[in-house]
Order: sequence, then C-alpha cells, then structure tokens
Amino acid sequence: MNYIKVSFGFDHIEDYQQDILIAELAEIGFDTFEDTPTGFDAFVVEQQFEEAELERMLAEQDFECHYEVKPIASQNWNEEWEKNFSPLIISDDCYVRATFHEAKPKYRYEIVIDPKMAFGTGHHQTTTMMMQYILETDFLGKKVLDMGAGTAILGILASKRGAKQVVAIDYDEVCYESAIDNAQLNHVDNLVSLCGSKEAIPDETFDIILANINRNILLDQIYRYAEVLKIDGEIFFSGFYETPDLDIIKVHCEQFGLYYVSHKKINDWVAAKFVKS
Repeated sequence: MNYIKVSFGFDHIEDYQQDILIAELAEIGFDTFEDTPTGFDAFVVEQQFEEAELERMLAEQDFECHYEVKPIASQNWNEEWEKNFSPLIISDDCYVRATFHEAKPKYRYEIVIDPKMAFGTGHHQTTTMMMQYILETDFLGKKVLDMGAGTAILGILASKRGAKQVVAIDYDEVCYESAIDNAQLNHVDNLVSLCGSKEAIPDETFDIILANINRNILLDQIYRYAEVLKIDGEIFFSGFYETPDLDIIKVHCEQFGLYYVSHKKINDWVAAKFVKS
C-alpha cells in the first residue's frame, strides 16, 4: 500500500492551532503525524488523499500555511517511522517500544508496537493520558471495549493489567490488522479485533470502555457506549480539548446516565473519566 506525505510549514502558528489542524486532518483520513523543525509531516493512504478537500480545509484556518505533497512507497514507510519512533515510558511503570528497540524487562509492563500507519504509539498526548488512566484503574477480570483502537495499544495494556477480554474496534482496515499483529507481538490472546464503527459493537455488556477518537465521533457514539456499559461501569474518553469540548461532552453524557468523575490535561488535550449511574 502506498502513502502520501504532506509536509506542512508555518511562519508562525500557536500550539493550540497546530493541535486543531492535526485533529481536523485526522478527520479527513490522515493517521500519522511527525514533528519537523518548521511544522509537521502528515501521512495518509494514497487512495484516501483528496487535495481539493485539504485546500478547502486550509482556507478556513486563521493562519498562513504552506505544504508540499510527496508520494511515499509502502516499502519506505518502515524506514520513516523507525527513524522517528523512540521508546516511551509511561508513569515509570510501562515501557513502549518497537520490535527493533532493546527490551527492558525491569519495567512492570512492556508493550511492543508495530504501527503500520495505525494511530497509537503512545507518543500523542491523548494516548499517553489514556495509558495513565489504565495504569491507575483496576482491570482484573474486567471485560473491555476499546473504540478507535488504532494499534490496540490501550487494549493490550488493559489485557496486561488483568482484563478478562478486550474487544478492539477501528473502522480502518490497517488498524484492524495492526491490532491483530500487535496482540500477537505482545502474547495477548484475549483481544478480539473488529473492523467497523459503532455498528460493530457487539450486543454484550462491558465493565470498562476506552474511546480515544475525537469530539464529533464521540458525540455520535456515546449513546451506544451507554447501551453496552454496565451500571457502575467506567468509561474513559480522549481525543478532544478542554475548552470547549469537555463541557460539551459532559452535558451530552448526562443524557445517557454517564457522569463526569475526573480529567487529565496535557497542553490543551484532555482525557476524562465517566461512570454510568
């Protein structure tokens, strides 16, 4: 599979503006981002790239931006992310690495990730905060739903934390396949990967739901999460900003019996915990 790399450059841009731009790019198919000295690179599957749509989106921004489009052959992608994917330590307890990094068994949890253009190496603030919540939460014997699973890094950590079963769902076929491969890499045999969106959620009940997507998709799917979450079950959201997104999500969740407990914040990104009453 071939990819398109779009290199974005800015004369001046605020951090929050770049974060918003990345979130909007994710909504039109871009799924991997790398910082550069003058901006960032964004990657999208060649068949999903529509430059006219990108132009329309950029025209709505309130900052100046220039970009360059470059095709990336699939055989070159591993070289691209190997150069930029460094190991990551979460809460001094979890070590995230790629297959080509040295193992470090001194950490309680070690997760090996092969991204394959799937979102979720732990480096993005939203994934980091979700992993912090997982490390703070009792997963022993719990049944877990991981929505927008990407590489399945969250589901894999939940399994290593003692989850009885994990259902990982993503609409992207690359993510679906990545979740299967990464579960095998980590010797996780209780993770089921499904390709789809809210319609793929099984008619079963779950103790814990993880949903690291974006505000608009969350608002569309929260009712379904509430249907399959057990009473007193916990749900963790991320992929949005503190202002104005968190208050919007709080109000929407209350309509379905999901009540705010706490949230974490890194820069302007937020992860939040809710409980079903």
